[in-house]
Amino acid sequence: MRTLHLTLEEALEICKALANERRITILNLLSEGPQNVNDLSEALEIPFSTAAVNIQKLEDAGLIATEIVPGRGSQKVSSRKYDRIVIDLRPDEPSHEQSILIDLPIGEYIDCEVEPTCGLVSESGIIGIMDDPRTFYETERKEAQLLWFRAGYIEYRFPNRIPYGALAEELEFSAEICSEAPYHKLDWPSDITVWVNQVEIGTWTSPGDFGGERGFLTPQWWLTTNTQFGLLKRWMVSKRGTFLDGVQISNITLDDLKIEHKPFLSIRFGVKKDAMNVGGLNLFGHRFGNYEQGIIMKIRYSNKG
Repeated sequence: MRTLHLTLEEALEICKALANERRITILNLLSEGPQNVNDLSEALEIPFSTAAVNIQKLEDAGLIATEIVPGRGSQKVSSRKYDRIVIDLRPDEPSHEQSILIDLPIGEYIDCEVEPTCGLVSESGIIGIMDDPRTFYETERKEAQLLWFRAGYIEYRFPNRIPYGALAEELEFSAEICSEAPYHKLDWPSDITVWVNQVEIGTWTSPGDFGGERGFLTPQWWLTTNTQFGLLKRWMVSKRGTFLDGVQISNITLDDLKIEHKPFLSIRFGVKKDAMNVGGLNLFGHRFGNYEQGIIMKIRYSNKG
């Protein structure tokens, strides 16, 4: 049985997501197995858009996982992640854990090395010249809401706001991301590697580059034949190892990242030239794709010395 353990503070968003009869019904339906949005909307006798919004809220709360699978067009298949939720009602100890959350726009990168196909797009138009790596150094890059490249890397630096004397307990970050194919292609695997503080923490194989139907946030001027949305992926590094969407992908721990030794924390996304699947990557910002976020980083820390 898959159990989610939460503190009272952590349970707030989960409780908000569950305070809706339709979403409870969706979770019950998913107990029978993965289903796509059409199946769920028909079972609930509600419009497709209404079902999609409720599925999105459950996914944002971390209660379900949604993947894009090749098939009859772009199929979003959802599955339930947990069978039971346990909420600890005991009050925190005086030295309870605290957290820092930073949402960094995707155009605020500090270093890159990209190869075509590549490009940057703002909410209102194309930035610079398509398939020209020099565009990634234009001052307008800070306005980017979608960026892509076939091989190389892009690196971000977050300020280190952990109080002096505190101990980092867990690092988590998330991004909407997918492969990069000409226009879009559902079956287009890409081995996307992530580094934190120059330490390689693991590789995820994106299944494809998703288009054909408009992302929830994607502007109308951007054609649906192009990339429209990605998958929201969550990486977590703790003292036990590195996890992607709750599944361990490497033995790299917080101690390996040496967070306390730098005034910043760097996160690099890349596709190695010698990877088995050199399928590029797309990164989505607050106004493109399905998720209203950039690169979100959260650090949990303790005041215990």
